[in-house]
Amino acid sequence: MLTKLYQWTLAKAAHAHAERWLFAISFMESSFFPIPPHPLLGLMCLARPERAIRFGLICTIASVLGGLFGYAIGHFLYETVGQQILHALGLAAKFPVAACYLRDYGAEIILIKGATPIPFKLITITAGFIGLSLFTFLWASVLSRAFQFMLVGFLFWKFGRPIKAFIEKYLGLLSAAFLVLLVGGFIAASALSGGGDKSDKCSHATMATLH
Repeated sequence: MLTKLYQWTLAKAAHAHAERWLFAISFMESSFFPIPPHPLLGLMCLARPERAIRFGLICTIASVLGGLFGYAIGHFLYETVGQQILHALGLAAKFPVAACYLRDYGAEIILIKGATPIPFKLITITAGFIGLSLFTFLWASVLSRAFQFMLVGFLFWKFGRPIKAFIEKYLGLLSAAFLVLLVGGFIAASALSGGGDKSDKCSHATMATLH
């Protein structure tokens, strides 16, 4: 099923309305669709590197808007819709842990997500469920999504098609380095504030501990 969805997504790169599909998939992925827009974005940037920044911007805007939709699902419809989405995507077991981390760290977790493969839909639905400040959720989501999508767009725009090999070889390393620096800062801040045991508490969170 996932393989067919993946191939269906990639096929949209050659569609006459590829940009609309890029917007739609970026929007849906932030709340319920299992396939991320990154492969489609990469193919479109590879075909039209001069429009890569535009494609990255489309991804960013659509993903943030989709994130707000996911937030609304978590906030207003978690029991009737949100739970079913997380179960269908195999993310239900991670929900209590995500909720604990979001309550303790808020925007930092959303920013970290920008450099990791954590499903954004898990973050958006969970943020709505715990009632994370909408302003905090919005600005952190913009930065997190822009880090992923605009970076790819800029690299393709700046260097054209030859950047494809560079991205495939080094982007994962750059993201990992960014994550290490970011997490190191959070650990230091947590230690200074006396909250060094938060991560352990959250790693063992359950639904019972959320109430």
